Amino acid sequence: MDITGYTAEGNGVGHYHGIAIFVPLAAAGDKLEVKILKVAKSYAYGKIEKIISPSKDRIPVDCPQFARCGGCTYRHISYEAELAAKQQRVQDALERIGGLHYAVLKPIIGADEPDRYRNKAQLPIGEGTNGNISLGFYAVHSHRIINCEECLLQPEEFTAAMKAFREWAGETRDSVYDESTGRGRLRHLFLRKAQTTGEIMACVVVNGNGVHNEEKLADLLEKRVPGLKSFVINVNRDKTNVILGKKFRTARGQDYITDILCGLRFRISPQSFYQVNPRQAERLYNLAGKYAGLTGEETVLDLYCGTGTIGLSMAKQAKHVIGVEVVEQAVEDAKKNAEENGIENTEFLCADAAKAADMLKNRGVRPDVIVLDPPRKGCDSALIETVAEMAPERVVYVSCDPATLARDIKLFALHGYKVMEATPVDMFPRTAHVECVVLMSRVEK
Repeated sequence: MDITGYTAEGNGVGHYHGIAIFVPLAAAGDKLEVKILKVAKSYAYGKIEKIISPSKDRIPVDCPQFARCGGCTYRHISYEAELAAKQQRVQDALERIGGLHYAVLKPIIGADEPDRYRNKAQLPIGEGTNGNISLGFYAVHSHRIINCEECLLQPEEFTAAMKAFREWAGETRDSVYDESTGRGRLRHLFLRKAQTTGEIMACVVVNGNGVHNEEKLADLLEKRVPGLKSFVINVNRDKTNVILGKKFRTARGQDYITDILCGLRFRISPQSFYQVNPRQAERLYNLAGKYAGLTGEETVLDLYCGTGTIGLSMAKQAKHVIGVEVVEQAVEDAKKNAEENGIENTEFLCADAAKAADMLKNRGVRPDVIVLDPPRKGCDSALIETVAEMAPERVVYVSCDPATLARDIKLFALHGYKVMEATPVDMFPRTAHVECVVLMSRVEK
């Protein structure tokens, strides 16, 4: 069977007697012998039995956890081929769902370095072999931990922190949390890095008030991890899949680290919202700012603003920025970030995006530009209608899912907004995810 393309999840796609066959770890251009594992009405899933003729895009796999840990999707093909697949995915969605001509789509903005870009790791802890812990990532669609000595998407400091933690755990023998019983102490090792400053935070999530021999762990982390500025204990006694509990205690150093993004300083605490790939985030924000077309006279409404990073990056070019976010802690962080950077022409509201937009409309606020950065499910029709009623000149839509983006821009078109340009941005190299920034302008009826 010939593999001709990829699904949104990154599986290879081939056809057999008119039925689409989805094959994990296949590459476009492969000729394969495939074993069918599951058959549905119009498609089937298979696995590679033999590579008869490999794709020209195939490269040697450089990670022993690949295909098991659920993190990477495209380590078996070249980065150029990966970018082409993501470009095609966005183009297909915009054409087939959004009804757009491909000419509005610009070339994808790839990363200079597709590895070592992640500034955050949430590593579950489990029972290992020979009395050791298992520390790594969950297998695909499961809570089975794949032990990982090193992840190529993460900075080398995280590898050092994991090694130090394993050494401490081997000596201390603290119990490991069991999801089924709710017993045991060690739950997660949570790591963050401020890429510009190099500052590192290590946070241990425990089912209790602390860990045994805490000073020993702090000393090991300080000795082995360059740039360690913060060692935090997080207490999570709840029987839940939520990683962080509500109680934090700083065991060594500061309770935050500081990074610089788009020339602005941001304090990052364990629970802070912050872009996982700051270098690509800067490119995405600069593109969003370009699409906003600010002259210094505009009011900008930033919906789904998180900790305010997009709005704050535009504030110097705008008259006024209003940020809206439903998570209270994120709003507080946004206000602190504005204060920290001496930005006074912003305000941040804690509210649902649709309700806040409706409230602002009733207040008579008429933004010149609205920025949308919704979750993967996209915008609901009520929000799109309210945005259109506010009649901004431009809408800048930052999307993390091409399908919901295409659906939403089709709705915007019904309300008089035309897509002028769209650019994919590869925020998460080696995974199946792709972001896209779209400029829509109001068309006079």
